[in-house]
Amino acid sequence: MVRNKSKNRDPADPEAIRARALRAVTRREYGARELQAKLVRTGASESVARQVVEDFAARGWQSDARYAESVARVRIGQGYGPLRIRAELQAAGVADTFISAAIQEPEVGGWLACAHASYAHRFHTPPADAAGWQKAWRFLAQRGFSAEHIRSALKNVPDDAFDSTEGNAG
Repeated sequence: MVRNKSKNRDPADPEAIRARALRAVTRREYGARELQAKLVRTGASESVARQVVEDFAARGWQSDARYAESVARVRIGQGYGPLRIRAELQAAGVADTFISAAIQEPEVGGWLACAHASYAHRFHTPPADAAGWQKAWRFLAQRGFSAEHIRSALKNVPDDAFDSTEGNAG
């Protein structure tokens, strides 16, 4: 029977820390701060965790730019707007240059189309009264769309925006 050597290692061993970090970054993208915090939580010292993350970044195994693009792509697909995505990435310690590059206008339709889609997915019909407009405005603002995007989205709801969601009462 072959035993896994990593189970017998001290969790603070630099090789064990590198192995944990490598397993983590092969599963998904991590921001530098997030990966460092993960390593510290599992027993690494701050300095060793920082060295491992810096080494991984130098080798191209960890990239805040790729992390920002990945988070932005997922959040856009979930119906979130640029303000919410920017706040999430800033909280994760990603540099503003990477954030700005990641939240440029989406390739398909732009932020206005994203706001339309998010609205149509949630409400299924155009707002009928002032209370409906306020509810829609709050919803889109909480999703991270700017006032300009919300105003345009609610003013110009396309006729076919609700066709694909009619059967999805929610």
